[in-house]
Amino acid sequence: MSNELLINVTPSETRVALVESGLLQELHLERRGDISYVGNIYIGRVERVLPGMQAAFVDIGLNRTAFLHATEIARSRPELESDAEGQEPTVPPICEMIREGQSLPVQVIKDPMGSKGARLTTQLSIPSRYLVYLPGSDTVGVSLRIDNEEERARLRSLVDEILGGRESNRVGLIVRTNAEGVGTRELSRDLEYLRRLWAGLEKMLDSDCDPGTCIYEDLTLSLRALRDLMHGGIERVRIDDAETLRRAQSFASSFIQEWSDRLEEFRGPGPIFDLYGVEDEITRALRRNVSLKSGGHLTIDQTEAMTTIDVNTGGFVGTRSFADTVYKTNLEAAQALSRQLRLRNLGGIIIVDFIDMTDDEHKRQVLRMLNQALGRDPARTTVSEISALGLVEMTRKRTTESLEHRLCEPCPHCGGRGWQKSTDTVCSEIFREILRAVRQFETGRLMVLAAPPVVEKMLDEYTGPLAEVTEKLGTSIRFQAEEQYAQEQFDVVLL
Repeated sequence: MSNELLINVTPSETRVALVESGLLQELHLERRGDISYVGNIYIGRVERVLPGMQAAFVDIGLNRTAFLHATEIARSRPELESDAEGQEPTVPPICEMIREGQSLPVQVIKDPMGSKGARLTTQLSIPSRYLVYLPGSDTVGVSLRIDNEEERARLRSLVDEILGGRESNRVGLIVRTNAEGVGTRELSRDLEYLRRLWAGLEKMLDSDCDPGTCIYEDLTLSLRALRDLMHGGIERVRIDDAETLRRAQSFASSFIQEWSDRLEEFRGPGPIFDLYGVEDEITRALRRNVSLKSGGHLTIDQTEAMTTIDVNTGGFVGTRSFADTVYKTNLEAAQALSRQLRLRNLGGIIIVDFIDMTDDEHKRQVLRMLNQALGRDPARTTVSEISALGLVEMTRKRTTESLEHRLCEPCPHCGGRGWQKSTDTVCSEIFREILRAVRQFETGRLMVLAAPPVVEKMLDEYTGPLAEVTEKLGTSIRFQAEEQYAQEQFDVVLL
């Protein structure tokens, strides 16, 4: 089956789906008024410097001040030296590097999430198709995802060639994964584009722009998809909007001319995502459980601190032994969870609870399968060994909110807990509130407003306790069902 990029455009949002071998692997979306700031460069003003945290809060014109850590300033300072060979440079106190009220160019490396502001760096970088331009640095590197040493050496040699040796102005380059197999012509064209772009930005930096000014904004989602996701294995890009297709063709003719013939307009009888089953995949990606072909399943839970993934055999009983059943389930789970991480855009700390294995070789094979599957993930991941408790701890770089947080919001009834109080619990709370109201106001008549299931429970199963309370307190109690009330909501009203 083919590998394709699907771009769906509506007046309210743009969505990009990466489909490999018929399976949805990644979903990216950009909504009107809710765009990503990652990659944007701003003139920021330092609002507060916090020496105790080695950090500062910087105003870049967004709703919340952004966060800048000392390490993101220090690593852009060429005069810093290591204390000893092979060690990281010592980071000086942040007060020695920046001061309150200072204006400085900063770049967003992580979007605002929840109550946290954006994360910033002063190490500016500008990406193109094959290169990342690092002004003010002399670093020349090759993406770690290119693991062939001969290819890495070839690309380094080409970069040295197009740079013409060490330039008088400091500039660094990182060769992106997309550059694997390309020649001098493509790299030179990219470098020339980046030089022209940076020259324009330097003029803006020298023109005393007001703090909060955005001097560089990354491409729109549809064009970023062509720049970052397009490669030789993508057989076609289907776009369901004529204007977006026109802009994409213009971009492709300048940067990926050899693949521009793979862009085509989708004119199917129905929505493009429906044709490929992408909408169904998105719905499944919002569920807590993920079914495995063997009959087992994954249970995925996101919390504020981390994401946990539990592996279960479910209905899979195997054919040979329990150890073999566990091993096969864990192998399948390792492949499935790597896809789920990409699809759901889960990041940060991730804890995987594989089914306990006693065979050390089985453990090694499962970890090998997990690392192999994660090798296709564009986000940087690190995986630890299986712990004494049978857990695998891993991290995945996170720059934007997860799919669930982008598409969903906390339930107004349970506040995002996923649970609500039972009708019995609410009935008990009503009894306590009745006692509190009678003792405080010495009233003889009350009305209780509550959700229909609660009222039904009170009048059906709690008639005895109600009679006892009314007789003991010398009061009368009326109940009124309110359809708009949540199950946990009720009011006790004095009549």
